[in-house]
Amino acid sequence: MTIIRLAGLFLLALSLALAGLFPPLMGRGLAIEATGEATTPRPMLVSAAAPTGDSLRLNPQRLGQAFDRGDLADAIQQVEQGWKQQYEAYFEGKLTSQVRTVDEISQDLEQNNGLTGKKPALIYAIPAKTQLELVLVMPGRSPIHKRISAANQQALQKTIQSFRASIVNPNSKPASYLPAAQQLYQWMIAPLESELQAQKIDTLIFCAGKDIRSVPLAALHDGQQFLIETYNLALIPAFNLLDRRLGNLQKTKVLAMGASTFKEQPSLPAVPLELLTVTGIASRSEYWLNRPFTLAMLKARLAASSFGIIHLATHAEFLPGSIDESYIQFWDTRLRLDQIRDLGLLKAPAVQLLVLSACRTALGDPQAELGFAGLAVMAGSKAAIASLWAVSDAATPVLMTEFYRQLKTAPIKAEALRQAQIAMLKRRVDLNYSFTIASTGRGRSLPPELANFDGADVSHPYYWAAFTLIGNPW
Repeated sequence: MTIIRLAGLFLLALSLALAGLFPPLMGRGLAIEATGEATTPRPMLVSAAAPTGDSLRLNPQRLGQAFDRGDLADAIQQVEQGWKQQYEAYFEGKLTSQVRTVDEISQDLEQNNGLTGKKPALIYAIPAKTQLELVLVMPGRSPIHKRISAANQQALQKTIQSFRASIVNPNSKPASYLPAAQQLYQWMIAPLESELQAQKIDTLIFCAGKDIRSVPLAALHDGQQFLIETYNLALIPAFNLLDRRLGNLQKTKVLAMGASTFKEQPSLPAVPLELLTVTGIASRSEYWLNRPFTLAMLKARLAASSFGIIHLATHAEFLPGSIDESYIQFWDTRLRLDQIRDLGLLKAPAVQLLVLSACRTALGDPQAELGFAGLAVMAGSKAAIASLWAVSDAATPVLMTEFYRQLKTAPIKAEALRQAQIAMLKRRVDLNYSFTIASTGRGRSLPPELANFDGADVSHPYYWAAFTLIGNPW
């Protein structure tokens, strides 16, 4: 039987960068505004009264008027400020930000293109009652606006719901999920396709509104192939909240922690294999399994050494309601989302990426979506990787093995995740591949809990499309 990882997708969203590994097994002020600096301030959440009422919502009439007169600079500023306030309300505090004009955003994209060799574009996907507004910002070019009247609120929500319902079933057939995947592609990507191709864009950064924030973008389909086969992908809460600085992708130390058994929750039998494979890819790493997997131990290790990646293989949930409903499960306690600063990442500047490999979110719930897409800002990291639904426990080591292997050479972390997802899609990896890397001796067989999964078709998007890079794609 497929082992379902009933893990909470609680995307420790926007932390970091990559690759390097470890050895033994043991056991929220006012918003700060700045322009033109060479360095990017790290977004922070500081205690303060949260905005309420109409200040939390974009003014549809004013926003529509900006689009009607072609004032994309004003439209984007409205969106950036409105969505920033939504995240502040959910996280119950003020977020620092660096206000960037549309021209400055374009310049930022051009600069990072020069530094990484990867050419990014920013897509604002703004749902409205009667249409979907798309704005494309590319390096060194004026923004482009497309209005998709067919994608009105009702049609968009219905299609997204159908897409999610079919793709989260590992036994669903392509005829079940491809119609919605292709319709969303026609609404969200196809109107911009000619410009993307003409400018040779290879990385798409989505700044999305309600409902779209929890769409598995990697599995959108053009009729011939999935979106992930063409572009590196990332999801951000707002560009002004993005820590855009590049990270060192080559020699990053990894701190991996997790649990396979729990007192009150289902077991995760594949976690030991996952931690072993992650740490087996490089030598500069360490992992802590089960009883040592505590918040105190995490803080102690961060104080003792610099880690570029924190990998947590445990139950995590983004749930409806207030921020304190969502959590990450440690061995001895639940760390609520409103306590995420207790991870200490703001005190660990080397941390570039937070990976939550066993997550689940309440798909379609506005509060859960805000938690998913905004956590990296809350956690104080550049980026995060998390899953949108409860992915198969046994399949996760397959993707994570290939992700960390790709991190050793990929120019940006979004590329590493993309290559790992493609490897599953093309059936280039399987559970035995992960186990071989984890094994230190010969003649070993898969653990009984995983043996029945061996040979499962990991090419189905259920197994790979849930994993999302949130935050800085570089």
